[in-house]
Amino acid sequence: MRADAVRNRGAVLAAADRLFAAATDPDQVSMDDVAVAAGVGKGTLFRHFGDRLGLVRALHAERGDRLRAALAADQPAGPPAERARHLLRELVRFKRDNRVLTLALENAGNGSPYRAGSYGQWHSLLAGLVAEARGPESADYLAHVLLAAVRSDLVEHLADWSDERWDAGLTALTRSVLGDAT
Repeated sequence: MRADAVRNRGAVLAAADRLFAAATDPDQVSMDDVAVAAGVGKGTLFRHFGDRLGLVRALHAERGDRLRAALAADQPAGPPAERARHLLRELVRFKRDNRVLTLALENAGNGSPYRAGSYGQWHSLLAGLVAEARGPESADYLAHVLLAAVRSDLVEHLADWSDERWDAGLTALTRSVLGDAT
């Protein structure tokens, strides 16, 4: 990429980041708003990202990369249930901290989070933990079930839950699926 293209892409992502962080609803952030906030033409947005969904995916991927790096550096040792609970807890925190952006992404695929780019990565990690605890037979399905417990629409529905309440629920879920984490 040319230097100005890299600069424009960075400006667009920074502007989109600010706008999504300030919004209360994903539909409040338009491509026009992002272009104005980034100080670029609308054509620049479409050249770099294709459409609004491409922009949302790029921003979510950037934030998700930071989460994956943090999880890789801070993965607890211990049984698979404990590691799965840690992963799910961090996904809930990520979705709460990035509420509008994750809702926009999960709602963009015809309301399906399964089409989000990061879904496959999280599923693969959880399927590995399930296979380690229970064997490979049902690992694929159970990983989908575990991820359903942290869908953005559920996190939004339970927005008033404390971290402690989430942790209790995730502990019960992971223990029931993977065995006792203690």
